Amino acid sequence: MAIAFTSRFSCSPSIQQRSVGRCECFSCYSVGNWSQLSRRQCLHIEYVKVNRMRAYYKSEEYDITEAAVDSLKSAEGSAEAVLVEGNLQETSPWWQQFPKRWVIVLLCFMAFLLCNMDRVNMSIAILPMSQEFNWNSATVGLIQSSFFWGYLMTQIIGGIWADKLGGKLVLGFGVVWWSAATILTPIAARLGLPFLLMMRAFMGIGEGVAMPAMNNILSKWIPVSERSRSLALVYSGMYLGSVTGLAFSPILIHKFGWPSVFYAFGSLGSIWFALWLRKAYSSPKDDPDLCAEEKKLILGGSTAKEPVSVIPWKLILSKAPVWALIVSHFCHNWGTFILLTWMPTYYNQVLKFNLTESGLFCVLPWLTMAVFANIGGWIADTLVSKGLSITAVRKIMQSIGFLGPAFFLTQLSHVRTPAMAVLCMACSQGSDAFSQSGLYSNHQDIGPRYAGVLLGLSNTAGVLAGVFGTAATGYILQRGKNLEAVLFSLNL
Repeated sequence: MAIAFTSRFSCSPSIQQRSVGRCECFSCYSVGNWSQLSRRQCLHIEYVKVNRMRAYYKSEEYDITEAAVDSLKSAEGSAEAVLVEGNLQETSPWWQQFPKRWVIVLLCFMAFLLCNMDRVNMSIAILPMSQEFNWNSATVGLIQSSFFWGYLMTQIIGGIWADKLGGKLVLGFGVVWWSAATILTPIAARLGLPFLLMMRAFMGIGEGVAMPAMNNILSKWIPVSERSRSLALVYSGMYLGSVTGLAFSPILIHKFGWPSVFYAFGSLGSIWFALWLRKAYSSPKDDPDLCAEEKKLILGGSTAKEPVSVIPWKLILSKAPVWALIVSHFCHNWGTFILLTWMPTYYNQVLKFNLTESGLFCVLPWLTMAVFANIGGWIADTLVSKGLSITAVRKIMQSIGFLGPAFFLTQLSHVRTPAMAVLCMACSQGSDAFSQSGLYSNHQDIGPRYAGVLLGLSNTAGVLAGVFGTAATGYILQRGKNLEAVLFSLNL
């Protein structure tokens, strides 16, 4: 049985667009959705049973007859016709049809995964390192906080670079820089404490540009209807990075020694950088392969704006919402960074877990954060799509992100079993993850063109909280205070 394709109507007589077009009439079926057209013609296709296999296509530019039909393959009653001579080609693989904006999101997710893997490995490695080099608690706190010296330096600068030069260049620089510093950490440690402090600060310089650069690039690629879930996915990369680092660091240390975690984790940055150079673009207008349909969805009918040339500092700093972000970020990071750096020590010294157990139990709170960050993102985007104001959604999400940890951390002074302590930590971090749909999404809401600078400003305050909170914890412990009481009081 043969099949003839009869074209009854040509929607566009001269279509030169590369993107998949859609007809304005009701019944038009876009062949571009069924099989890729080289010139994206839209056809009405009518299946007609005839005695001879023929293919007709009538338009002003083409005249395809039997000679244009290469083959007809049929199996169990289904048929597939392939027109050659450049008019029809096989359907492209699914990975080529994957939205380009979500490719950018996944690459940012991978960058943040590496970011926290390289950051938290010191939280585990510091235990055998302190024994080998005979460091006391104050020295350990100094080493942990030295990362933030460099991290603080590049927050605002990273935002300025990203808004002016583009997020692709700045984020790529950051990953290469901190990966190299991670690999060099064991060498610096053996040279002496000053060299180690300097190397940790260098690592902070690289990681300091990551969040402003990511915020800049996503503000250009992601429409507002997908903002919360995309940011939640990217930031869940940080949490899964903590999970991966805390889970695999004890294994590597046990088998190959503490330097192995720095060599192994740092080398992964080169793989990511190769993918980043090939797949990423700072904005949709820079991507030559982005189809017009997705570009229209991203831009929402507006034109892409050029990178900023001048930062209006006076205007930015005069706005109350900007200062609300700064204060919120400081309060959020005060608790988060203390838990990030001191949680393994808490499990080891207070709950009496060994090195492997400390790393494994530290995984649970961060894994909880990865799950609830994405749940919060979907809830926030759903509320926005149902008509609730963006401001109200951000306040609801951030209220959960503040009140939840405050409640669960206060319970640490009352629990009597390690299992309950781990549960309280997990619930605290899980509720904290709702902040990704609160303050962390708000920078793009109030100033999308200056999203990098805004995040740099607020995260500078957050870094100061990390520096003071982490160092203060080590100082208080050195004076004989209990770590459980320190975590309880500092997070209030």
